[in-house]
Order: sequence, then C-alpha cells, then structure tokens
Amino acid sequence: MKLKKILVLFSLAVIATLSSFIEVKDVPKPQETLRTIIVDAGHGLPDPGAKGKYSHESAVALAVALKLGKQLEENLPGCKILYTRTDENLPNGLTNKNEANRWRAKFSNDNRGDLFIAIHCNSTRANYHREKIGTRKETYYKGKGKKRKKYTRRVPIYRSWTTPSEVQGTETYIWAVNKNDQKKEYVGSMAEDTEGMSEEDSLAIANFFDSPEAKILASLRTKKYFDKSKMLAELVEDEFVKGGRSSRGAKQRNEEGILVLAATAMPSVLVEIGFISNPEEEDYINSDKGQNEIVYAIMRAVLRYKENLGGGAAATTASQP
Repeated sequence: MKLKKILVLFSLAVIATLSSFIEVKDVPKPQETLRTIIVDAGHGLPDPGAKGKYSHESAVALAVALKLGKQLEENLPGCKILYTRTDENLPNGLTNKNEANRWRAKFSNDNRGDLFIAIHCNSTRANYHREKIGTRKETYYKGKGKKRKKYTRRVPIYRSWTTPSEVQGTETYIWAVNKNDQKKEYVGSMAEDTEGMSEEDSLAIANFFDSPEAKILASLRTKKYFDKSKMLAELVEDEFVKGGRSSRGAKQRNEEGILVLAATAMPSVLVEIGFISNPEEEDYINSDKGQNEIVYAIMRAVLRYKENLGGGAAATTASQP
C-alpha cells in the first residue's frame, strides 16, 4: 500500500512538471536553488591529456578546478562544492580514463548535483611547413634484361619543419542534441532507487519507470537541462569576452568528452580554458594571473546563472580573486 502511495505521488509530480511547461499568468514559479555543484578537473595521470611545450592538461585543469571550487565556496556559502579529483591522478584510484569518466558521471549523479562543470584545455596540431631548397641528381633505370638502360634526372630537395599552433581562445561545450536519448536515459534512471526494497516492490518500481508518464518526465527534464546548460555555456563565454579573452563560442559536443556531459543527470558544461598548444596561451593558463582571471569569469557566469534561476542578485556582489 505504501508503494502505491509513492507511485501515485510520483504520478502527481509528473502532472505538475507537465503543467510547469504551460504558461499560466499571475502564478509565481517556485524558486530554483543551487545546492550542489560538481567541479571536475579533466583527465588525471596516467592520462595527462593535451601537452604543451612544458605542461600538460591534467595539471592545469586541476589547478584551475581547485581555485574555482574555492571561489564558489566563498561566493555561494549555502552551496556544497564537490570535486571529482583533488590530486594529480585519475579519480577513485582508477587507471583507465574511460572507467574514470564513467565514475565521474556516477559520482555526480549519486551526489544529486545541480550543476556539473568540467575544466579542460584545448589543443591543435602544430603548423607544418615545407620549402624547396635545391635539387639533386637521381639515377633510375627503365626496361628489362638486355634492354635495361640507366638514366639520370634532377629532383627537388625539400626542407620541412613545424611551428607551434597560433589558434587561441576559449570554448564551452554542452552535449549535442543528437545525444538527447542518452541524456534522457540517465535522467530517467536517477528517479529509480530500489535498494533495500522487496523483490515485488522493486519490480513495481521498475515497471512504473518504464511507463509513458515516467518517460515523458525524463524527456521534459532533459530538455530543461539542455536549456540550462546552454544558458550557462553562453554566460561563461560572455564573461570570458568581458575579461578580454578571445571566445570561440558555446558549442554542442558529440565526440570526445561527451560522456561526462551526457551521463550526468543535471545541467552540465565542459569549459576549454585555452589552447595549451599555443605558447602564449600555455603561459597564460599556467600563470596565477591567467588562472585567476579564468576562475573569475566562470564564477561570475555561475552567479549570473543562479540569478537567472531566481536565486538572488549575488552576481552583482562577487569580487575578483
């Protein structure tokens, strides 16, 4: 009987969620709050990520993530800040990066995060150059047997070299819309927790969450998370531009790095803080000044995001680290 009441209440929650998507005038919307933010430093040894001339992505991402978490703790005192890793290694003692990314998503979901922010560094290939510097004599043969004759010809000599990439700027990613089904699957599974239940109750719960009502709710939440993720990504890039950085925009991502975006049942973004393959940007993202400016931009974006959710005007009072 108790289980039936739970399912009835959940059905009412589905109806309430559906109703929230229908515009009703003069009815105040409930305030949304940020209770838990997951800060994820990308990669981790033995997976160093992208490499620059003297540094690697894993170390830079960790330094920025720890500074970001500290600033969020100071400016959002009512919010819990959790880190996927706090040292140079992959999280949870793992050694495989794919397993580590699955753990990151599970950790975030198990802790009921309201926001997931991954920190990464971008990279591109070095510029390849080739020029002709002269010619040389080459011997070759034509024909077979007694008809085989020797010839000579002049062929060019080339010199080739590479120079570091000059590509620069920031990018903030969300999961691509063609990954919505994957995101919806994780969002839907978050509501189903049968640990400690009887076999009969577990089966009833499983059947309910396979129902059309539950699937509709998961779909609506996925759409809501997509909109919120897009909003935060655009706010992050806007703050970077305000700070004088070159922005490559907020984008959808459906290749590498998508797991931590699609498998987290919450709004989620992946921030590429700069190109470690560009010597100037490598110096910048390794410097205290650069890291503080990056952290300030992301923090300001989060505060503006919170303000847009109706959580107050905290974004107007934040100070630069």
